Amino acid sequence: MKLQHFASDNYAGMCPEATHWFMEANGSGHQPGYGEDIWTQRSSDMLRELFQKDCDVYFVFNGTAANSLALASMCQSYHSVICTPVAHIETDECGGPEFFSNGSKLLVAEAASDAAQRGKLTPDAVEQLVLKRDDIHYPKPKVVSLTQATELGTVYTVDEVRAITEVARRRKLKVHMDGARFANAVAALGCHPADVTWRAGVDVLCFGGTKNGLPIGEAVVFFDRELSHDFAYRVKQAGQLASKMRFISAPWVGLLEDDVWLRNARHSNAMAWRLHEHLKVVVGVTILQPTEANAVFAQLRKPVIDALYAKGWKFYQFIAGGGCRLMCAWDTTTESVDAFAKDVRELSQAHT
Repeated sequence: MKLQHFASDNYAGMCPEATHWFMEANGSGHQPGYGEDIWTQRSSDMLRELFQKDCDVYFVFNGTAANSLALASMCQSYHSVICTPVAHIETDECGGPEFFSNGSKLLVAEAASDAAQRGKLTPDAVEQLVLKRDDIHYPKPKVVSLTQATELGTVYTVDEVRAITEVARRRKLKVHMDGARFANAVAALGCHPADVTWRAGVDVLCFGGTKNGLPIGEAVVFFDRELSHDFAYRVKQAGQLASKMRFISAPWVGLLEDDVWLRNARHSNAMAWRLHEHLKVVVGVTILQPTEANAVFAQLRKPVIDALYAKGWKFYQFIAGGGCRLMCAWDTTTESVDAFAKDVRELSQAHT
């Protein structure tokens, strides 16, 4: 069996449907550049149909660019963005949101509540930061940023999103959703994608495709089209305007056609749940977070971790005390899950 890994869903390649439409774009002859091609128009229209909304759609290379440019379109340099302590924009984007907004500050919410421990913002946490200060010496709160699914693998319910957007509206804040794993969240919730985005009060969604079976490319979807004025210039200035845009946008046709994006997400979620069920009964293993999307967070003994690495398995540790993040992808097989779980079980027994 060819070894699959659990470090990231970025490890997986293109799903067959994305590959098919990538090659269709390649075989379609000369096409206009910079997004004027038939494929960019087609995939953008398919996203509007999916969300049942006349929204503005832009394609960029990666999630950092999507988040950074989207937030920059919502903020002035003297504004601030409210997020969780584990938000990707806070921990893993190298100051991109601050750079592209010319200095908008990230305001990190509290980390002690049960919700925060699950990677979530709450209405109270948002309000607390908004009301903390209102003088001119403090960066004015302007945006709330939610990650769906969260960096800890949990999922905001539709009601939780609505509760936060209600506070945002009352406090005159815009709402950004980092949806690097948006597909997994929708698959977990079983809701319509519109119900957890614009119908719930979200203004801008960064819809992740790379982790869902695309070779590259994220979609920035402006439900509030007023916020997208001049966004094309931001994309160009940031080096995110692909001259052969069709090779980013055409694979989206493969994801969106026949709801392949949802099928891929359901599969990766199911593989995570299978892994969770295996690991939860292993002596010496502690499940750290609810398994709600396509991630399992587990605490393993250090000798077990070292032995798994020695066997060639790849996964990340970034939680103190031996916590491991185990990601499943659209192509993760039951054989890979079972083989990894078997090694965990046997090594845990050997190091009891």
